[in-house]
Amino acid sequence: MSDTLHIVCPHCDAVNRIPADRLDAGPKCGKCHQPLFTGHPVSLTTANFAKHVTRNDIPVLIDFWAPWCGPCKMMAPHFEQAARQLEPHVRLAKVDTEAEQMLGAQYGIRSIPTLALFLHGQELARQAGAMGAAQIVSWTQTHMR
Repeated sequence: MSDTLHIVCPHCDAVNRIPADRLDAGPKCGKCHQPLFTGHPVSLTTANFAKHVTRNDIPVLIDFWAPWCGPCKMMAPHFEQAARQLEPHVRLAKVDTEAEQMLGAQYGIRSIPTLALFLHGQELARQAGAMGAAQIVSWTQTHMR
């Protein structure tokens, strides 16, 4: 890891430079002054997806889901819990494939929920099906090595 990390703000999408050794110190956005890590997944759209996936220097775990999907609804609180456990070393995000059909098509999402782990724009791993918080954390950590 370099001495400085780029972290995209979950509130205003500004790219922030954070010293790597200050990642755990509750850094705030230089533009909007909001916390860079909230313990909650970030909602991504076609407009901000590429910036979050390519400009963050930490892995980004994305939950591709839909509001009508029963397993997606069951997994949602577990994904929230995983965000609290994995941040600030992993950014968790959600993409509503119903609202953002282009993203679902672009990434070949065939079933939901689907988790996809990205680093610097490259997909590292993908897993379809609902998981509990401990499974999400374990799966993510396994694929970060």
